[in-house]
Amino acid sequence: MTSEAPGTQAIDRAARLLVRVVESARPLGVGELAAQAELPKSTTSRLLTALERQGLVQRHDGRLRPGPVLLRFAGRDGTATLVELARPALRRLAEATGETVNLATPGPLGVEHLAQEDGAHFVGVGNWVGRRVPDHAAANGKLFLAYGAVLQPGQLERLTDRTITDPVRLGEELARVRARGYATTVDELELGLTALAAPIFRGDAVVAALSVSGPTARLTRERVAGLAPLLIEEAHGLALRLGHREPERGAA
Repeated sequence: MTSEAPGTQAIDRAARLLVRVVESARPLGVGELAAQAELPKSTTSRLLTALERQGLVQRHDGRLRPGPVLLRFAGRDGTATLVELARPALRRLAEATGETVNLATPGPLGVEHLAQEDGAHFVGVGNWVGRRVPDHAAANGKLFLAYGAVLQPGQLERLTDRTITDPVRLGEELARVRARGYATTVDELELGLTALAAPIFRGDAVVAALSVSGPTARLTRERVAGLAPLLIEEAHGLALRLGHREPERGAA
């Protein structure tokens, strides 16, 4: 009997790990996956790193979850895509705010914009679909950083361009994002552009974000604060349609 070719064996092992990550009811650690797959931990780590590079898995607090490539096609019944489920929310937000509204997911190289609904104003912010932007300079990217993996020492500095963002101040801002439930950028990605974004949860992970963006002259600090509750509400509604469930509360 001939042994399995090394390349085929690696593909088979990686596929089995991916299936375990996707089908697990909770995020799994590398050690758990190695034990379940009966593989050396070093081999498991190497295969998971390859899957992570392709966006098939992602790490949160050192544990593995389905990655953005899979989550962007997440659907309530397996046929409706994330974009299709988000369309009504995008339209409602664009009508209510008059500004440009986007749906985005985290990617290995930055924020990936999947869908957009234009507002009523002649002066807008252009088409973002298909464009990738740095996490630290975008409101939706800040959400992914704030709710993503714990940043290790030195990692935040590598994520940032010091000419744009101070890593220490960004770290403090990410804490504020988690406290208030939404993120903002003002003249950071581009002078004259302001945006706010709210997270779309699935379980305890942020899998996507809804954002409202427009000229800074229109999206003043007061208007941003006024629009935030509506944006959070729509993001929460979309999360429920994606299968997110609120944690059960004990009896009073």
